[in-house]
Amino acid sequence: MSELLIKPNGDSGKVHDITPQNANWGYVGFGLHNLSPGDTVGEDTGDREMILVLVEGRATVSGGGQDFGELGDRINVFDKKKPHCVYVPNGAQWSATATTQCTLAVCSAPGKGGHSARLITDIGFEERGTGANTRYIHPIAMEDKDIADSLLVTEVYTPQGNWSSYPPHRHDEDDFPRMTYLEETYYHRLNPKQGFGFQRVFTEDGSLDETMSVADGDVVLVPKGHHPCGAPYGYEMYYLNVMAGPMRKWRFQNHADHDWIAQRDAKS
Repeated sequence: MSELLIKPNGDSGKVHDITPQNANWGYVGFGLHNLSPGDTVGEDTGDREMILVLVEGRATVSGGGQDFGELGDRINVFDKKKPHCVYVPNGAQWSATATTQCTLAVCSAPGKGGHSARLITDIGFEERGTGANTRYIHPIAMEDKDIADSLLVTEVYTPQGNWSSYPPHRHDEDDFPRMTYLEETYYHRLNPKQGFGFQRVFTEDGSLDETMSVADGDVVLVPKGHHPCGAPYGYEMYYLNVMAGPMRKWRFQNHADHDWIAQRDAKS
Protein backbone atom coordinates (compact mmCIF):
# COMPACT_ATOMS: atom_id res chain seq x y z
CA MET A 1 0.00 0.00 0.00
CA SER A 2 1.24 3.50 -0.79
CA GLU A 3 2.79 5.45 2.09
CA LEU A 4 0.64 8.37 0.97
CA LEU A 5 -2.61 6.50 1.75
CA ILE A 6 -3.49 6.62 5.47
CA LYS A 7 -6.22 4.30 6.73
CA PRO A 8 -8.18 5.13 9.91
CA ASN A 9 -6.83 3.25 12.92
CA GLY A 10 -10.29 2.23 14.14
CA ASP A 11 -13.94 3.19 14.20
CA SER A 12 -14.04 5.35 17.35
CA GLY A 13 -11.88 7.82 19.19
CA LYS A 14 -8.97 9.49 17.43
CA VAL A 15 -8.87 7.60 14.14
CA HIS A 16 -6.38 9.87 12.35
CA ASP A 17 -3.35 11.59 13.84
CA ILE A 18 -1.23 13.04 11.03
CA THR A 19 1.57 15.34 12.17
CA PRO A 20 4.47 17.02 10.35
CA GLN A 21 6.73 14.49 12.05
CA ASN A 22 4.98 11.31 10.90
CA ALA A 23 4.12 12.77 7.48
CA ASN A 24 7.77 13.75 6.99
CA TRP A 25 7.01 17.34 6.05
CA GLY A 26 6.96 20.76 7.69
CA TYR A 27 3.52 22.32 8.04
CA VAL A 28 0.23 20.40 7.84
CA GLY A 29 -1.38 18.40 10.63
CA PHE A 30 -4.71 16.57 10.50
CA GLY A 31 -6.56 14.77 13.27
CA LEU A 32 -9.99 13.14 13.20
CA HIS A 33 -12.16 12.10 16.14
CA ASN A 34 -15.22 9.83 15.88
CA LEU A 35 -17.13 10.58 19.08
CA SER A 36 -20.18 9.18 20.84
CA PRO A 37 -22.54 11.38 22.88
CA GLY A 38 -20.76 12.51 26.05
CA ASP A 39 -17.24 11.93 24.74
CA THR A 40 -14.90 14.86 25.36
CA VAL A 41 -11.67 15.68 23.55
CA GLY A 42 -9.32 18.65 23.73
CA GLU A 43 -5.72 19.76 23.72
CA ASP A 44 -3.27 22.63 24.04
CA THR A 45 -2.48 24.10 20.65
CA GLY A 46 1.16 24.78 21.52
CA ASP A 47 2.89 26.49 18.60
CA ARG A 48 0.14 25.52 16.15
CA GLU A 49 -3.11 27.15 15.10
CA MET A 50 -6.14 24.91 14.55
CA ILE A 51 -9.45 24.92 12.74
CA LEU A 52 -12.02 22.54 14.19
CA VAL A 53 -14.49 21.30 11.56
CA LEU A 54 -17.69 19.56 12.66
CA VAL A 55 -17.83 17.16 9.72
CA GLU A 56 -20.90 15.43 11.14
CA GLY A 57 -23.01 15.69 14.27
CA ARG A 58 -23.13 18.16 17.14
CA ALA A 59 -20.84 19.11 20.00
CA THR A 60 -20.30 21.87 22.52
CA VAL A 61 -17.05 23.62 21.71
CA SER A 62 -14.77 26.02 23.55
CA GLY A 63 -11.41 27.40 22.54
CA GLY A 64 -9.08 30.30 23.11
CA GLY A 65 -10.98 31.30 26.25
CA GLN A 66 -14.35 31.45 24.48
CA ASP A 67 -17.40 29.21 24.87
CA PHE A 68 -19.07 28.71 21.50
CA GLY A 69 -21.93 26.57 22.82
CA GLU A 70 -23.45 23.69 20.89
CA LEU A 71 -22.44 23.62 17.25
CA GLY A 72 -23.25 21.38 14.31
CA ASP A 73 -26.02 21.55 11.73
CA ARG A 74 -25.02 18.58 9.56
CA ILE A 75 -25.83 15.11 10.85
CA ASN A 76 -24.60 13.43 7.67
CA VAL A 77 -21.79 15.00 5.65
CA PHE A 78 -23.75 14.31 2.45
CA ASP A 79 -26.58 16.54 3.66
CA LYS A 80 -24.29 19.17 2.07
CA LYS A 81 -25.10 21.85 4.63
CA LYS A 82 -22.27 24.24 5.40
CA PRO A 83 -20.10 23.01 8.26
CA HIS A 84 -19.75 24.69 11.65
CA CYS A 85 -16.08 25.52 12.28
CA VAL A 86 -13.98 27.20 14.98
CA TYR A 87 -10.55 28.80 14.69
CA VAL A 88 -8.22 28.43 17.70
CA PRO A 89 -4.84 30.22 17.73
CA ASN A 90 -1.52 28.92 18.91
CA GLY A 91 -0.82 29.24 22.63
CA ALA A 92 -4.40 28.33 23.55
CA GLN A 93 -6.61 25.39 24.51
CA TRP A 94 -9.73 23.87 23.00
CA SER A 95 -12.23 21.21 24.00
CA ALA A 96 -15.31 19.60 22.49
CA THR A 97 -17.99 17.38 23.99
CA ALA A 98 -20.19 15.42 21.60
CA THR A 99 -23.95 15.78 22.08
CA THR A 100 -24.72 13.37 19.21
CA GLN A 101 -22.58 10.94 17.24
CA CYS A 102 -19.95 13.33 15.99
CA THR A 103 -17.06 13.44 13.53
CA LEU A 104 -14.64 16.25 14.42
CA ALA A 105 -11.70 17.19 12.20
CA VAL A 106 -8.73 19.08 13.65
CA CYS A 107 -6.76 20.94 10.97
CA SER A 108 -3.46 22.45 12.10
CA ALA A 109 -0.42 24.41 10.92
CA PRO A 110 2.19 26.71 12.46
CA GLY A 111 0.62 29.66 14.27
CA LYS A 112 2.08 33.15 14.55
CA GLY A 113 -0.28 34.70 17.10
CA GLY A 114 -1.89 36.90 14.49
CA HIS A 115 -5.53 35.94 15.01
CA SER A 116 -7.99 35.37 17.84
CA ALA A 117 -10.32 32.45 18.46
CA ARG A 118 -13.55 32.80 16.51
CA LEU A 119 -16.50 30.98 15.04
CA ILE A 120 -16.13 30.80 11.27
CA THR A 121 -19.54 31.86 9.98
CA ASP A 122 -19.06 33.35 6.51
CA ILE A 123 -18.54 30.11 4.58
CA GLY A 124 -19.52 30.48 0.95
CA PHE A 125 -20.59 28.08 -1.78
CA GLU A 126 -19.00 27.69 -5.21
CA GLU A 127 -19.71 25.56 -8.26
CA ARG A 128 -16.49 24.86 -10.10
CA GLY A 129 -15.79 23.21 -13.45
CA THR A 130 -18.06 22.09 -16.27
CA GLY A 131 -19.56 18.79 -17.41
CA ALA A 132 -17.95 15.78 -15.76
CA ASN A 133 -15.47 18.14 -14.07
CA THR A 134 -18.20 19.88 -12.02
CA ARG A 135 -17.80 19.92 -8.25
CA TYR A 136 -19.18 21.93 -5.35
CA ILE A 137 -17.06 23.83 -2.82
CA HIS A 138 -17.41 25.13 0.74
CA PRO A 139 -14.35 27.42 1.11
CA ILE A 140 -13.99 27.31 4.90
CA ALA A 141 -10.79 29.32 5.30
CA MET A 142 -9.15 30.26 2.04
CA GLU A 143 -6.87 33.26 1.53
CA ASP A 144 -9.72 35.73 0.90
CA LYS A 145 -10.57 35.39 4.62
CA ASP A 146 -8.02 36.86 7.01
CA ILE A 147 -8.78 34.41 9.81
CA ALA A 148 -5.61 32.32 10.06
CA ASP A 149 -1.84 32.66 9.98
CA SER A 150 -1.02 29.59 7.88
CA LEU A 151 -4.06 27.38 7.38
CA LEU A 152 -6.09 27.03 4.19
CA VAL A 153 -9.12 24.74 4.59
CA THR A 154 -11.89 23.82 2.17
CA GLU A 155 -14.31 20.99 1.48
CA VAL A 156 -15.44 19.63 -1.87
CA TYR A 157 -18.32 17.47 -3.12
CA THR A 158 -17.69 15.58 -6.36
CA PRO A 159 -20.78 14.00 -8.01
CA GLN A 160 -20.71 10.39 -9.11
CA GLY A 161 -18.81 9.89 -12.34
CA ASN A 162 -17.01 13.25 -12.05
CA TRP A 163 -13.43 14.39 -11.59
CA SER A 164 -12.03 16.84 -9.08
CA SER A 165 -8.74 18.64 -8.41
CA TYR A 166 -8.67 18.45 -12.20
CA PRO A 167 -7.05 19.21 -14.60
CA PRO A 168 -4.05 17.94 -12.64
CA HIS A 169 -2.30 20.80 -10.84
CA ARG A 170 0.54 21.25 -8.40
CA HIS A 171 1.64 23.76 -5.77
CA ASP A 172 5.03 22.48 -4.68
CA GLU A 173 7.42 25.37 -5.37
CA ASP A 174 8.00 28.44 -3.23
CA ASP A 175 7.94 30.83 -6.20
CA PHE A 176 5.24 33.43 -5.53
CA PRO A 177 3.37 34.78 -7.46
CA ARG A 178 3.79 31.98 -10.01
CA MET A 179 3.32 29.20 -7.45
CA THR A 180 3.28 28.64 -3.69
CA TYR A 181 4.57 25.65 -1.76
CA LEU A 182 1.64 24.02 0.02
CA GLU A 183 1.48 20.59 1.61
CA GLU A 184 -2.02 19.10 1.50
CA THR A 185 -4.17 16.38 3.02
CA TYR A 186 -7.37 14.93 1.57
CA TYR A 187 -9.85 13.37 4.00
CA HIS A 188 -12.20 11.30 1.84
CA ARG A 189 -15.78 10.17 2.36
CA LEU A 190 -17.94 8.16 -0.05
CA ASN A 191 -21.70 7.91 -0.52
CA PRO A 192 -22.79 5.12 -0.24
CA LYS A 193 -19.99 4.45 2.23
CA GLN A 194 -19.05 1.03 0.78
CA GLY A 195 -17.86 2.85 -2.33
CA PHE A 196 -14.40 3.79 -3.50
CA GLY A 197 -12.69 6.58 -5.38
CA PHE A 198 -9.34 7.16 -7.00
CA GLN A 199 -6.57 9.65 -6.43
CA ARG A 200 -3.29 9.92 -8.30
CA VAL A 201 -0.30 11.83 -6.89
CA PHE A 202 2.49 12.29 -9.41
CA THR A 203 5.36 14.53 -10.43
CA GLU A 204 6.20 15.47 -13.98
CA ASP A 205 9.64 13.83 -13.78
CA GLY A 206 8.12 10.51 -12.65
CA SER A 207 9.99 10.43 -9.34
CA LEU A 208 6.61 10.14 -7.60
CA ASP A 209 3.67 8.38 -9.24
CA GLU A 210 1.10 6.74 -6.98
CA THR A 211 -2.49 5.86 -7.88
CA MET A 212 -4.63 4.93 -4.89
CA SER A 213 -8.07 3.46 -4.38
CA VAL A 214 -9.54 5.46 -1.50
CA ALA A 215 -12.25 4.15 0.81
CA ASP A 216 -14.63 6.01 3.11
CA GLY A 217 -12.55 7.60 5.87
CA ASP A 218 -9.13 7.42 4.20
CA VAL A 219 -6.65 10.29 4.10
CA VAL A 220 -4.25 10.93 1.21
CA LEU A 221 -1.04 12.92 1.73
CA VAL A 222 0.10 15.25 -1.05
CA PRO A 223 3.69 16.30 -0.31
CA LYS A 224 4.28 17.43 -3.91
CA GLY A 225 3.10 16.90 -7.45
CA HIS A 226 -0.27 16.77 -9.17
CA HIS A 227 -3.19 15.15 -7.34
CA PRO A 228 -6.46 14.62 -9.30
CA CYS A 229 -9.40 12.61 -7.92
CA GLY A 230 -12.09 10.52 -9.63
CA ALA A 231 -15.49 9.39 -8.32
CA PRO A 232 -16.82 6.24 -10.07
CA TYR A 233 -20.41 6.04 -11.26
CA GLY A 234 -22.72 5.26 -8.35
CA TYR A 235 -20.52 6.82 -5.66
CA GLU A 236 -20.41 10.46 -4.63
CA MET A 237 -17.14 11.74 -3.18
CA TYR A 238 -16.53 14.28 -0.42
CA TYR A 239 -13.15 15.49 0.73
CA LEU A 240 -11.85 17.95 3.31
CA ASN A 241 -8.61 19.65 2.28
CA VAL A 242 -6.00 21.12 4.60
CA MET A 243 -3.14 23.12 3.06
CA ALA A 244 -0.26 25.07 4.56
CA GLY A 245 3.20 26.27 3.67
CA PRO A 246 5.54 29.23 4.15
CA MET A 247 2.98 31.64 2.64
CA ARG A 248 -0.81 31.63 3.09
CA LYS A 249 -1.50 31.94 -0.63
CA TRP A 250 -2.89 29.33 -3.05
CA ARG A 251 -1.06 29.63 -6.35
CA PHE A 252 -0.84 26.55 -8.56
CA GLN A 253 0.13 25.45 -12.05
CA ASN A 254 -1.83 23.02 -14.18
CA HIS A 255 0.04 20.14 -15.80
CA ALA A 256 1.20 21.42 -19.18
CA ASP A 257 -0.14 18.34 -21.01
CA HIS A 258 -3.64 18.84 -19.60
CA ASP A 259 -3.98 22.60 -19.24
CA TRP A 260 -5.86 22.72 -22.56
CA ILE A 261 -8.89 21.38 -20.68
CA ALA A 262 -8.95 24.39 -18.35
CA GLN A 263 -8.37 26.76 -21.27
CA ARG A 264 -11.21 25.22 -23.25
CA ASP A 265 -13.61 25.32 -20.29
CA ALA A 266 -12.72 28.95 -19.60
CA LYS A 267 -13.93 29.83 -23.10
CA SER A 268 -17.19 27.87 -22.91
